[in-house]
Amino acid sequence: MNKTTQFFIGVDVSKPYFDATLLSVINHVKQDMITERFDNNNVGLKSFAKWLKIHQVTFDENTLLVIENTGIYHRALWLFCSKHNLAIHIGNAMHIKNSFGIARGKNDKIDSQRLCNYARKEWEDLKAVPALNPVLMQLKDLMSARTKLLSQLNSTQTYIKELKDVRINAIQKTIETAHQKAIEGMRASIKHLEQEIKKIIIQNKDLKTNYDLLITVPSIGHLTAVYMICCTNNFVSKISGKQLACYAGVVPFCNESGISVKRKNKVHHMANKDLKKMLHLCALTAIQHYPEFRQYYERKKAEGKHSMSVLNAIRNKIVLRAVAVINNQKPYVDNFKIVA
Repeated sequence: MNKTTQFFIGVDVSKPYFDATLLSVINHVKQDMITERFDNNNVGLKSFAKWLKIHQVTFDENTLLVIENTGIYHRALWLFCSKHNLAIHIGNAMHIKNSFGIARGKNDKIDSQRLCNYARKEWEDLKAVPALNPVLMQLKDLMSARTKLLSQLNSTQTYIKELKDVRINAIQKTIETAHQKAIEGMRASIKHLEQEIKKIIIQNKDLKTNYDLLITVPSIGHLTAVYMICCTNNFVSKISGKQLACYAGVVPFCNESGISVKRKNKVHHMANKDLKKMLHLCALTAIQHYPEFRQYYERKKAEGKHSMSVLNAIRNKIVLRAVAVINNQKPYVDNFKIVA
């Protein structure tokens, strides 16, 4: 195979199947695109491997496969790439879509071709994701299941409370009893999931190491530490504090243009809302139980800062310290306590 040959593969993934488009670039000359559809299962992945082999695709640094993050539907393809050492970039769907510019019409085949062109144009800047970690996927699924159950539990409890306030339904007691059994069942399920989460953390050395480091940071508790590990794939990509803070939506951005547009710096709406919510609770805990953060909050409030703006700054500080202890592989040292 020619050393100057590159292969770019764009894959549009759905639940039943995925469309793959292959573009070969030989001596900087683009060849015709080739598109094929495969079932999104083990049989389809075997056919996909044969298809790549027929077209002499090399599984090395000269090949890049790009897909959008589809939640769980792309996991089989990610695992396939991990086993075959095929570089895969899992991109943010909105970011990729915006890179297309003005695009009219779409279908699965066209989307895979657009992803293929995106891979070719941006390949120098695109980073391949780490190999899929089955243990980390289990942890993510458990955390996701816990979040859904907790949401259902809160919704049910709110309904029961509202029902008690009204007290006009003739079968109110029957409804309350039925829901109470459901509430008890959900609480038991949540408790069981939390036990399984702790078991996975304890049994995996890499996860346990980073978990122990994270909980040394003031106000970061068990669930926040686990969720950070899930969001960052256990920090294997050496993410920076600013990157994680931006992902969590706690970094304010300026909004200015010339002399006519001068607005206040604001956080962006695109963020991981669950992580942001957890960090908000961490910030509230920090100003209640840690003198350093409490004094910072009171000082900024005295300067005229809005309380939410100060809380956001504290959230940012917590994220930066969390990433610092991971990157340095050293527990957090409370220098404020030493000085005081």
